[in-house]
Amino acid sequence: QVQLVESGGGLVQAGGSLRLSCAASGRTFSSYSMGWFRQAPGKEREFVATIIWRWSGRTSYADSVKGRFTISRDYANNTVNLQMNSLKPGDTAVYYCACAARPGSEIYSRSNDYDLWGQGTQVTVSS
Repeated sequence: QVQLVESGGGLVQAGGSLRLSCAASGRTFSSYSMGWFRQAPGKEREFVATIIWRWSGRTSYADSVKGRFTISRDYANNTVNLQMNSLKPGDTAVYYCACAARPGSEIYSRSNDYDLWGQGTQVTVSS
């Protein structure tokens, strides 16, 4: 069964940190770009970060999180992580892990470029 399962969300004060993890199974994920998106209440889902496949490891971030968030991959455990530091109340959202629809080394920042999604994990940042 192909699936993504997120974990690590929770409640944190502004300025704090959280680490999200996404466990992947059922596909050769090392050949696909992986991304994190988020959706706040009443807003559209937005791109957060992406990391491409094994031999390049290139990353891309939304301007709103650049310098505060870091995306990484653990190929041995087939997981994708999102380290979030200096959190702000504006980071409050449900965070989703996603796998690109096509294998390769492209940077994808549109949700339409991803075809497999996790169930989401809630991140709440209090002021």
